Amino acid sequence: MKRRTFLKTSCAALGLAVLGENVFLPQPVLSAGDYQPFTTPLPVPPLLENLSTDPGTASFSLTAQRGKSRLVKEFLTPTMGYNGNYLGPTIRVRNGQKVHLNVLNKLDQQTTLHWHGLHVPAEFDGGPRQPIAPGTSWQPKFTINQQAATLWYHPHAMGLTGEHVYMGLAGLFYIEDEVADSLAIPKTYGVDDFPLIIQDRRFFQDGTLAYVQSMMDVMHGLIGNILLVNGTEWPVLEVPGGLVRLRLLNGSNSTIYRIGFGDGRRFLQIATDGGFLEQPVGLTEVLLSPGERAEILVDFSGDTKGNGPGLVVDQLPGGRHEAMRFQVGPAPSTSFALPEKLVTLDWLQEKDAVQTRTFSMETFSQSGPLAINGKHMDMNRIDEKVKLGTTEIWEISNLSTGMMQMPHSMHLHDVQFQVLDRNGQPPEPQERGRKDTVLILPGEKVRIIARFEDYTGIYMYHCHLLEHEDRGMMGQFEVVE
Repeated sequence: MKRRTFLKTSCAALGLAVLGENVFLPQPVLSAGDYQPFTTPLPVPPLLENLSTDPGTASFSLTAQRGKSRLVKEFLTPTMGYNGNYLGPTIRVRNGQKVHLNVLNKLDQQTTLHWHGLHVPAEFDGGPRQPIAPGTSWQPKFTINQQAATLWYHPHAMGLTGEHVYMGLAGLFYIEDEVADSLAIPKTYGVDDFPLIIQDRRFFQDGTLAYVQSMMDVMHGLIGNILLVNGTEWPVLEVPGGLVRLRLLNGSNSTIYRIGFGDGRRFLQIATDGGFLEQPVGLTEVLLSPGERAEILVDFSGDTKGNGPGLVVDQLPGGRHEAMRFQVGPAPSTSFALPEKLVTLDWLQEKDAVQTRTFSMETFSQSGPLAINGKHMDMNRIDEKVKLGTTEIWEISNLSTGMMQMPHSMHLHDVQFQVLDRNGQPPEPQERGRKDTVLILPGEKVRIIARFEDYTGIYMYHCHLLEHEDRGMMGQFEVVE
């Protein structure tokens, strides 16, 4: 089946299967707000204070905690957050900096803190092998050694990742470098450069979050009926009447999003998960599976002051939502001359791969549902051993078929990879960059290439539909000398 055909038909049909039958949803479920939409200003996560006075070092403190947040209507919803009630501050560092963190767990459950997209030593990766017990803290230390990128952080405890992310534990992690500094693009945080964390949620009538309520929530993934941007329903963002940079994160548990603008305007994608593309790519929509990021540039110079388009999000499965609106202000004093060439990437070559590994993502297998290569996650088992300093090709197939066909989203810890092809066809231009998470549709085989360098140790690979991950759709690879 063609990629676009699946997204337009099968996901829509799946949406009817999941959301059209009340038996699959907790009752009653809160609907979207009946108040005036697009009047609440979009909250921009604060930049986390660097506690170090040494320019070569960045020192940060994060606390995972419970709280209450006004996510929808008049309700105060019990939530979780980092250094606050919901979501967390944005961490910003530079390539080459040493990073020291203190992570305190004030929850009543164990948690972890994973740096999604970061190339770090295995003992500081923050996966399920680095649990933080309630009332204790963890002090990871690492040196940034990768290009400018929009990454993120979230918990990764065995069996609890989905619930903790759903409750609000997530935040953005920016890397800057000299190349990013030199580009004539918007880069003033909260002025012309904005983070947009897009999530869908489901609520009970009392305003509490309705997490997994049925086996359908597990198998198809948890699909919400209310969209939040930076933890707010139907926000409005004031932007300058010129070029604006939006850093998009699909921070949902399971939903795939097709994101564009209500007037169908064209924009430029300049970066993917692991950093800048070589050239800007003109698009009218961007497709993001859970965990994926994209940076886009949008031109508001032609909009009437005070009026702007809506950000339109198609849930796959699900429906179309106007997630937020933009209110256009005066033209900025600074203009931008976007170059045709952003960066020069050092491409990995197939001829340098020492091994090709195959992975099948199975909705059902002989060992049970939601498996990779017929196996479920076992902390005592190493699934793959990779030699340090080598390049490998991983062939990942989505074998789900029939009524239970569903997409999967593969994430590799530690490395940024390249997509070689999908069913033998070259990737689309917006995928020709550094990636750490890749969408794989039913019937697709995606080949990726990665180099495993600098660090030995045990890392994870898994489906980033979090309910799938928590039910065992995850494995471990060890990088060895």
